[in-house]
Amino acid sequence: MFGEYIKAHKKNIIVWLIICALFALVFSLYGLPLSPVLYGALLSGFFGIVFLIIDFFSYRRIRIILQRLAEEITLSADNIPLPRNGIEEDYTRLVQNLYDALKASENEAAERLSDMTDYYTMWVHQIKTPIAAMGLILQGGDSPEYSELSENLQRIEQYADMVLCYLRLDSDSSDLVIREFDLDGIVRQAVRKFSSQFIRRRLKLIYEPIEKTVLTDEKWLLFVIEQIISNAVKYTPSGEIEIYCQEPLTLCIRDTGIGIAPEDLPRVFEKGYTGCNGRLDKKASGIGLYLCRRICGRLGHKISAESSTTGTIIKISLETQKIEIE
Repeated sequence: MFGEYIKAHKKNIIVWLIICALFALVFSLYGLPLSPVLYGALLSGFFGIVFLIIDFFSYRRIRIILQRLAEEITLSADNIPLPRNGIEEDYTRLVQNLYDALKASENEAAERLSDMTDYYTMWVHQIKTPIAAMGLILQGGDSPEYSELSENLQRIEQYADMVLCYLRLDSDSSDLVIREFDLDGIVRQAVRKFSSQFIRRRLKLIYEPIEKTVLTDEKWLLFVIEQIISNAVKYTPSGEIEIYCQEPLTLCIRDTGIGIAPEDLPRVFEKGYTGCNGRLDKKASGIGLYLCRRICGRLGHKISAESSTTGTIIKISLETQKIEIE
């Protein structure tokens, strides 16, 4: 920092040296003794060095304040050091104008996001009414067509829930209710929701009671498990789906479906990434597993995937960890 300060004032130092040299030249041309010039140069140099040292500490203090402000999570224009000259006043005014424009832009963006969140939240709740009505109507039929329609209606409801989940994840407010829940109770709710699809597709379900409790939020963890079972049912034309627990507390959902390509496996939890099988299916959105990863992060859980030609295993580590609220 001292080197930068000297570099910033090198013009003043050079001007002082030139003035001393001019005095020495004039004195030598007139045959005058050079000792007064040397004495004056030493005195001015001494006071100049004292001034530079004092000014350097002021410069250092301002630099430290500015560096601290630059490292703050939320930048504020309130603590900017007071300007010492006209140029610094212009820079301070420029920073203040930019900060005001940034805050106005942030407030406008937050207001638009709030309006959009309110609208889609209302839309999701409104669309659930006709979905429920159509579900009741379709319960009266037992033909393959009715079963297929019921399955697609259930998928529409799932997509509506994904919209609501997506909006709430980025919301400042949180509706997490963290306490101990019976893991079997949550898993059974998810399995019950897809029971008709298991029957229609003739998929075998292998599930034994886990008899574990987990510190989590029931609603959000249920959403994650439903998404994983939905994918397992969707990409398993025939075979079985197994739900079991690995010690100490890792919920595993295994299917015998088409699997995930090895090159796609590291990216399956990325936003919007559908992979090779998703592109062939033409219906994958690349949002389901992304939401699962985000939700597990909020709940303090970890989610991972393993896959081969014989199927896929999704693992959710439910061990108690530090809860991080985004």
